[in-house]
Amino acid sequence: MLFHAFFLASVLAVVSAGPLGTPVSQSVTPVRRQAASLCSQYAYYAASGYEFNNNNWGKGAASSGNQCTTVQSVSGSGVSWSTSWTWQGGQDNVKSYANAGRLFDRGIKISNIKSLPTNIQWDYQPRDGIRANVAYDVFTAADPNHDKSSGDYELMIWLARIGGVYPIGNKVATVNLAGFNWDLYTGPNGSMKVFSFLPADGSWKMSFNADLKLFFNYLAQNQGYPINNQHLIVFQQGTEPFTGGPTKYTVSSYSANVNT
Repeated sequence: MLFHAFFLASVLAVVSAGPLGTPVSQSVTPVRRQAASLCSQYAYYAASGYEFNNNNWGKGAASSGNQCTTVQSVSGSGVSWSTSWTWQGGQDNVKSYANAGRLFDRGIKISNIKSLPTNIQWDYQPRDGIRANVAYDVFTAADPNHDKSSGDYELMIWLARIGGVYPIGNKVATVNLAGFNWDLYTGPNGSMKVFSFLPADGSWKMSFNADLKLFFNYLAQNQGYPINNQHLIVFQQGTEPFTGGPTKYTVSSYSANVNT
């Protein structure tokens, strides 16, 4: 939600990392090292088809706070990572969107995508007093080379709404997709139109396995989404903190793919 400033990462230092481990004899237990630690405002790391952004784009609205994102492991089959934060002030302003994004070839029309399968297991600890969401964020645009900081349309799928935060816009429908009931909200985010799906029963989807193409199909059939002229720009999953902490969002496993 809101403008993701990770495109600035190209002018900032990429956090490098060593391998996850080196060969050792069988008599020694190997030490598993983290892949990257991302603590600057737009710190960025990419490997094995995934990219990670600390992306503290809204920190200016905070009276105090900080955030660091840690990449634990990365492979073609999936990733694990976490982000730790504390933010005060700017009660109703998002401070960041630390996220893991799937890299893919640009120029893919949404109508030509067969499936967008994804699987995630996550947790938030401690939870008391925090205000945040956990959400997928997918941008699409008619221009396949549109800047990755925005798009024509934004699809958000909230897996959790924590501490009374709200999505952009107003509720327009309740629909069953991927085996769950969702309340759909729509509204503007700058020049983008945002579609936000929230669990209708208020539950947290801490283990979620779904094909996100189902959501685009529904929007095309029922909400006027122009599926035939929109291209996939970003495919991300992360968390948007408002206030609270210190706390830690931990993704024990996450995978996403674009199948055409």
